[in-house]
Amino acid sequence: MSIQPTPYIWFNGKLVAWDEARVHVFAHVLHYGSSVFEGIRAYETDRGPAVLGLGPHVRRLFDSCKIYRMPVPYTAEEIIQAIKDTILANELQSCYIRPLVYRGVDGISLDPRTCPVEVAIGTIFLGEYLGDEVLEHGVDVGVSSWQRMAPNTFPALAKIGGQYINSQLVTMEAHDRGFSESVVMTTAGYVSEGGGENLFLVQDGVICTAPLSASILGGITRRFVIQLAQDLGYEVREQMIAREMLYLADEVFFTGTAVEVTPVRSVDGIQVGEGHRGPVTERLQEQFFGIAHGKLEDRFGWMALVQE
Repeated sequence: MSIQPTPYIWFNGKLVAWDEARVHVFAHVLHYGSSVFEGIRAYETDRGPAVLGLGPHVRRLFDSCKIYRMPVPYTAEEIIQAIKDTILANELQSCYIRPLVYRGVDGISLDPRTCPVEVAIGTIFLGEYLGDEVLEHGVDVGVSSWQRMAPNTFPALAKIGGQYINSQLVTMEAHDRGFSESVVMTTAGYVSEGGGENLFLVQDGVICTAPLSASILGGITRRFVIQLAQDLGYEVREQMIAREMLYLADEVFFTGTAVEVTPVRSVDGIQVGEGHRGPVTERLQEQFFGIAHGKLEDRFGWMALVQE
């Protein structure tokens, strides 16, 4: 999935040409992974592009920076406006948005706080993250040999660039084994999440997902799907999930900015349910995409129009 360059990137306070957004080879971020980022989507609607969960995503960006002790040199309102400005400058009706806060050049110490904090915002095209037709037919996944970080090793709730080495190892292993993605376990052997997604399962009409204490990222899409499911009358349980529950579930699906709401059709070669998208997943998809594309009422206030 190659990146298609767009005309502009918002870079340290102004829009610059794509090729002018450069980082020095001695920037702290290149040596120690000292960055915080977000993944956000804008959807095409009849009223122009609208961003899903813009406020919550920017809030999480600042929360991650706070945990990592990296002060952002802009306000949340300035970042929100910069995101909108970048989408408009690139004339995009739908896109993937990547705000990135990182440490620049100063010292080479493991204490990075003398390094300047820089900010970039890019907007690019992104199709179906796990491939074409997956929203209907689902994906095949396997349980990874890698595990999520143990408590008090890395802050799982922070979206810090350096921590995604774990996800890279998980995803490369999945592809080498012929899977689209992996399910990652906690160090205690319970289900955590996917390589870059939160995970849900459905059993007898009840929806289950791992709690924040299972070393998961507190996904914005995860939060929205829980809200949506409860609004539709489903019982949603946040609980520790044993591995074998994946094999016995009626439905399994991923959520995330990139994957949106994507069904899983098999785990470790064991068919999930009927081997295709189940009725609960389909209903959640219909509501989720209906709101995102402006076809249904935005009854939860998820969407932010880029231009009022």
